[in-house]
Amino acid sequence: MRTAVVVGGGIGGLSAAIGLRRAGWRVTVFERAPRVTGIGAGITLWPNALRALEVLGLDLTPLTVPQSTGRLRDHRGRWLTRVDGAEFERVLGRPILGIARAQLIDLLREEVPAADLHAGVTVTGVTADGRVRWDGGELHADLVVAADGIHSGVRADLWPDHPGAVYTGQTAFRALLDNSGRSGLSGILGPGTEVGMVPLTGDRLYWYLACHAPEGRRHADPLGYLRGRFHDLPDPLPALLDATPPDRLLHHDLFALRTPLPTYLRGRVALLGDAAHAMTPYLGQGGCQAIEDAVVLAAAIAGHERVEDALAHYDRERRPRSQAIARRSDQAGRFGTRLTNPLAVAARNAVFRLAPASLSVRAATAAAHWTPPPIG
Repeated sequence: MRTAVVVGGGIGGLSAAIGLRRAGWRVTVFERAPRVTGIGAGITLWPNALRALEVLGLDLTPLTVPQSTGRLRDHRGRWLTRVDGAEFERVLGRPILGIARAQLIDLLREEVPAADLHAGVTVTGVTADGRVRWDGGELHADLVVAADGIHSGVRADLWPDHPGAVYTGQTAFRALLDNSGRSGLSGILGPGTEVGMVPLTGDRLYWYLACHAPEGRRHADPLGYLRGRFHDLPDPLPALLDATPPDRLLHHDLFALRTPLPTYLRGRVALLGDAAHAMTPYLGQGGCQAIEDAVVLAAAIAGHERVEDALAHYDRERRPRSQAIARRSDQAGRFGTRLTNPLAVAARNAVFRLAPASLSVRAATAAAHWTPPPIG
């Protein structure tokens, strides 16, 4: 039986492990963290990712929360456009799923035998011929999947000339709230600031706030900082801040691969997910693209006798699409959160108000029109 090592036990790495096992391979997953679990607040899974998960054998339909109509408003509380969950579902054929990141990781982890998951392992070296060294030994695999995140150590080792992930100039605050009572996607778009709210299963709410900030700046009282800096933003932000326990608030700077990689391959090593195409979050496609990567990789492995041919197919299929979506996400940020000039903000807001809601839906859903290949 052919063997694969997956470096990284996040969404992309676990999805790859599931797919490769379905292709008939023996898979070992190495995760640096002490436990294979989700870190973060919520994630939106668009229909492209939901279809890919179905190919992997996961049906998340029971977790779907119907998204009613919400509104995107400006920093003074005036509406910009309608966010119609039903229209999204009509266009895409299924709804958008909001789910806690930890819950998704748990669902994926359950599909991988515990004996194949090794947490608390630091991979210290990977070579293009499939040799993997870690703090407990060394092995040789027919395939190595580098799913070790934005600051991928494997990418740094095997693509030494690539500049790596860079700070986008923005930082993000996130939290999950219980008993929210909210059912609609909604948000606030202000100068250099975006607030979003996504209802999750179990009557929970995922909210986030992205804003301009120097890299690495942290606050002794993050909630107090947000209340002071954004005191003039409209409801429901003040209520969300009041409802958020301090230990629920997460704060992370936003990084992205601004320099596209010329290839996702080095010999028998394939980059996947953020390691390959870390992108800004403005299309909600980061995790979705990692799941797509996993399914296309597994389908290629199942459909080709030679690993080299399978990886070449994976690179041809995934690199153009994922990098194009990364560019579109960056463009969305320039038109949205990264816009600070008052005249430019006013012009953008006018475009939002004048554009038909159907046009906004088409723009937002373009990336989700994708059908996964079967595995085997």
